Amino acid sequence: EVQLVESGGGLVQAGGSLRLSCAASGITFEDWAIGWFRQVPGKRREGLLCISSSYYTTNYVDSVKGRFTISKDNDKNTVYLQMNSLGHEETAVYYCARTVLVSRCPESGSPLLYYFWGRGTEVTVSS
Repeated sequence: EVQLVESGGGLVQAGGSLRLSCAASGITFEDWAIGWFRQVPGKRREGLLCISSSYYTTNYVDSVKGRFTISKDNDKNTVYLQMNSLGHEETAVYYCARTVLVSRCPESGSPLLYYFWGRGTEVTVSS
């Protein structure tokens, strides 16, 4: 069974940075595209970034462009989300998931196009 585990969340001051990790078992990131999402309680899950098996990246929201970077290390079977210049709007639970496509990132950041969600890691941005 595919299992994804997010880590690296926590409490951070506004303007600070965090690096989230998504570690996989049951799959290899050499073959699959992985996306990062976030969700505030009561709101829809929002696609942020995706990285394909061939390292092609896709941004789904303009608000994180230039501040968030997705990357991966195939040897460690881990995908990362580097988040800089964090604001209060980034307070949420962050998830990673595998795309329904074999190796490519969908053009849309809809959660309906992803499977095998992790449990999430909480990020709280304080002032």
